[in-house]
Amino acid sequence: MNQPTPPLQNTASQAARYDSVFRPGLFAGRTLWVTGGGSGIGRCVAHELASLGARVVISGRTQEKLDRVAQEIRDDGGLCETIAFDIRDEEAVKAAVATMVKKVGPIAGLVNNAGGQFPAPLQAISKRGFEAVVSNNLTGGFLMMREVFLQSMQEHGGAIVNMTADFRNGMPGMGHSGAARAGMSNLTMSAAFEWASSGVRVNAVAPGWVASSGMDSYGGAVKALIPQLRQHVPLRRLATEAEISAAIVFLLSPGAAFITGITVQIDGAASLGSAVFPSLDHQRSQPFEGFHRAQPPEVLKP
Repeated sequence: MNQPTPPLQNTASQAARYDSVFRPGLFAGRTLWVTGGGSGIGRCVAHELASLGARVVISGRTQEKLDRVAQEIRDDGGLCETIAFDIRDEEAVKAAVATMVKKVGPIAGLVNNAGGQFPAPLQAISKRGFEAVVSNNLTGGFLMMREVFLQSMQEHGGAIVNMTADFRNGMPGMGHSGAARAGMSNLTMSAAFEWASSGVRVNAVAPGWVASSGMDSYGGAVKALIPQLRQHVPLRRLATEAEISAAIVFLLSPGAAFITGITVQIDGAASLGSAVFPSLDHQRSQPFEGFHRAQPPEVLKP
């Protein structure tokens, strides 16, 4: 008896796929948006969501970077849309959300990942520089939240995960970013309360030091410090992008249906303890690396 011919499959996706800890098809039939999806943590999150069946929308300011990531996702058998705009531009945000809602339908999840900062002591930060970082890391995220809510989630519900940072003990050397990130954490709580009646959950993650491509954007003294950061983490290593992505995916998932208004600290306990009780050296913490296309930053390579 003739055997049925197996369906054609993408050979690239057979060779290597994202090794998520979540069940296959978790987000099948849903559209999830990742801002800043052209590199770093955003790229990783987009890959994991797509591997779990989502149609992913990635956005950023550079179309070329978005196209590269979208092609990676498609080569792996996933679905990906791209749209380039500046989240700091209110009219551009409104237009981008309208375009995507018209094209792909309701947005079930938003990962507010886009942002950026530069190292500087407070006395050296100009008003323009301070406002630029706040606009990148707080105002732009607010605009994305508001427009996705108004144009989709207010009617259909959904989940939002905002990106903050390890600001628990301040952020000396990046005070502008710390102020913006703390503001985003507080905004997360307000939105969680106000939008609960629309079936919208809003949470945030606060990563510590992550071995991501963003580390290669720093120079000088900061670049020299990066290889030593692990010594200041009780787990004695940096986070992988996949470890941040896993927390974000959980917060977007049905398993987090009663979790809203929180900021999840993902810093390997770096923000805990004190100098009078130093952490011990060890090699007991093993990283999770599910991202088959992970690209370690150059600054951490031997």
